[in-house]
Amino acid sequence: MGSNLGDPPANLAWARRAIGGLPGITIVAASALYRTEPQDEPDQPWFVNQAIAVSYDETWTAPRFLATLLDIEAGLGRVRGGAGRFGPRPIDLDLLLFGGQVWNTPELAVPHPRMRARAFVLVPLAELAPELVFPDGERISAALAKISFQAHGNVIGQR
Repeated sequence: MGSNLGDPPANLAWARRAIGGLPGITIVAASALYRTEPQDEPDQPWFVNQAIAVSYDETWTAPRFLATLLDIEAGLGRVRGGAGRFGPRPIDLDLLLFGGQVWNTPELAVPHPRMRARAFVLVPLAELAPELVFPDGERISAALAKISFQAHGNVIGQR
């Protein structure tokens, strides 16, 4: 989860409450909040990012969960599409992993295709699951070792 418009910590808290309030979904862990450098469009405010882990019942599928995350984003004022794809936003909710499932459709790619290149994703995720192994067998520690970034407390820089 990420936000760099409005009150980012409050936006993340709102999103956590919305996700945790979904029937059949339980938030089982949440990382610390991290202040992170923007990646694809550097001329914008820094983000506040966080990872959460959820458990889900059998009524949930990855496509349904992604659609619900997009609805939650819209509820916080996120407008997707257009030239500002990587620009400032009140909320960004990405589906990184869904159990050990692999999805590759025009609407959904799980594991998230860019997460292993992004410290703002991997550092909070590693806090939640330091022994995580991706579906292809790579460990999160190995993915982190492949990228160049600086982390000082809860501040992450990466260019």
